[in-house]
Amino acid sequence: MKTTSLTLALAVAALMAGCGSVERSRSLNDPAVPGRVLAQQVCSNCHGPNGNAESPNFPNLAAQQELYFAAQLKGFRGHSRFDPAGFEYMWGLSKHLTDDQISGLAAYYAAQKPVAIHYRTGNPALADEGKAIFEKGISDKAIPPCSTCHGAEGQGNATFPRLAGQHADYLVKQLRVFQRTDERPEGMVMKAITHTLTPENMDAVASYLEAYPAK
Repeated sequence: MKTTSLTLALAVAALMAGCGSVERSRSLNDPAVPGRVLAQQVCSNCHGPNGNAESPNFPNLAAQQELYFAAQLKGFRGHSRFDPAGFEYMWGLSKHLTDDQISGLAAYYAAQKPVAIHYRTGNPALADEGKAIFEKGISDKAIPPCSTCHGAEGQGNATFPRLAGQHADYLVKQLRVFQRTDERPEGMVMKAITHTLTPENMDAVASYLEAYPAK
C-alpha cells in the first residue's frame, strides 16, 4: 500500500511538472522561459495577445522597433526610466528579465501586425494640423518634422520608436513627460523638441498618429 501511494504521488508530481512547462509558464523569475511565452502569458494582460492594447493606458507594442523596445525594457529593469506609468507597472515586471528574454520579447512584438484604431482617444478635427507637424514641423518654433526620426509613415527607425497607430492619450502623456520632467533621461533630444509645443500641438500630432493606417 505504501509503495502504491508513493508511486501515485510521484506520478501526480510528474504530471504537475508537465503543466509547469516553460512553454506555458507565467514565471518572471525563471530565465528559461522564452520571451515569446512571457509576451503571450504575462504581457498580454495589458498589451493584448498580439501587442494591440485595448486600453489607452497601455501602449500598443505591435510592430515596435526591436532596438527601441529592448532599450526601454532595460531602462525599466535598471530604473533609469522612471515616468510614473512606467515604474508603477514595469519596474517590478522587468526586475528579473534576462537580456535574452528581453531580446525575445522585442522580436516577438516587432513581428506582430498592428491594428488600426481610428480615433479611439484622438480628435479627428485636429488630424490635418497633426499631419502638418509630423511632416513639416513648426518652423517658427524651430521644431523639426517628427518624420525625420520616426519615419515617413511613423514606423520608427532602430532606436526611434514606431508612433503610427499608437493611442493618442499615451502619446500625449509621453510628450508631457519629455517636456516637463527628466523622467526619461534617454530622450533628452525630445525634451528640446517638445519645449515649445502647446497642448493643442501635442493633441494634434497624437490624433494624426493614432489614426494612421496600420502597415
